[in-house]
Amino acid sequence: MEALSGSCLLIPCNFRAKDGTQFGSSREIYGVWIKNYPRFSNKDNVIFNSSGSVNSYKMQMTGNLREQNCTTLFSDLDKSKPNKYFFRIESEHFRATACDDPLQITVRDSPWSPRINISGEVKEKKSVTISCSAFTSCPHSPPQLTWNLQQNSHSQIEENTDGTFTSKIQQSITLSDSHDGFNISCSATYSVDEGKPGKTKETQQTLSVTYAPKETSASISPSGLVSAGSWVNLTCSSRANPPVSSFSWFLKTKDGSMKVAEGQFYTVNMTNMTESYYCEATNILGHNRSSWIHLKNEESFPLSTILAVTVSLVVVLIFLPLCVCRLKRKNPTQQQTQNQTGEEEEIHYGDIKFSDRRAAPSSVSEQDSRQQQETVYARIQVSKAESSSEQSAEGLQDLYAQVNKK
Repeated sequence: MEALSGSCLLIPCNFRAKDGTQFGSSREIYGVWIKNYPRFSNKDNVIFNSSGSVNSYKMQMTGNLREQNCTTLFSDLDKSKPNKYFFRIESEHFRATACDDPLQITVRDSPWSPRINISGEVKEKKSVTISCSAFTSCPHSPPQLTWNLQQNSHSQIEENTDGTFTSKIQQSITLSDSHDGFNISCSATYSVDEGKPGKTKETQQTLSVTYAPKETSASISPSGLVSAGSWVNLTCSSRANPPVSSFSWFLKTKDGSMKVAEGQFYTVNMTNMTESYYCEATNILGHNRSSWIHLKNEESFPLSTILAVTVSLVVVLIFLPLCVCRLKRKNPTQQQTQNQTGEEEEIHYGDIKFSDRRAAPSSVSEQDSRQQQETVYARIQVSKAESSSEQSAEGLQDLYAQVNKK
């Protein structure tokens, strides 16, 4: 058997008298443990007697000797103690030592690694029970089990067929693809001598959940519009466990979907104006398809779009000149009215020479003579006629006339 240094060990034990030997279960019976050699006469080798006479090692008889059960609790084990022990029965008329069946005890410093077990088919939508167990050398002080599946899980102690014990925690879950690759971690902490920290060992196991293909998608390179006659590359991707075994490509036709190729990659020549494809991924558990991808070349404008654009251009070309003409007719009338109003308010000066045919009297005064040399300004308002462009041009000029009186 194995024991952890500083911990205890429960030794499962039972005995049976040989045929023909009388064993009185009604009488007082004692159990004795002897180290190294099976000689009961060597008192130094006797380390325990259930009568209480000897107890040099911390041991306790937990079994009922009258029922031939000699199970013993051995506490505070360490490597300094020997590794071979013999059991002896003593009663009033029956004494026997198991000389041919010694107990071997190996004391170790490192604790036992817990074990993770998964019962059931590890497949999506299947329910499985996951357990973590650890060898329990001393059920009176079992290890504390913790893991990352469920906090504060209740630990159970189970007795094995050989009389040893196992501590275990477990949980039932329904698997999905999200559990694939999940790392289960379980640790067992064993208590040792008082005042010393416990000894811990951890075990990890990664779930491998099988599932049909999921998240299948198709991509195109180059993306967007391409020139007619160009080649484009289609790629199909998906995740599955086991991996995808085959990819298939389907073309959309007027009669439905038509399978056109096998393989993860597919190259298409853009001879048609528009084409639509999807891909399908398959493994032993099922299949999954992508959404449609639509390929268009630069000439792939719908006929309805072309007609709509053409009609719009024709309407614009028809109504645009009419609107321009209408605006031109309206603007000159307003401008003419403004010009006439402004022209009536303008003052023009002209330098005009008058030739007086009447003879001037000789007695013209000096004042009259000076006035004849003065320039006389006449105020003239020029009104232009609508029908004469020449008059309109002349009306925009400032006219000056010098008037000389002779």
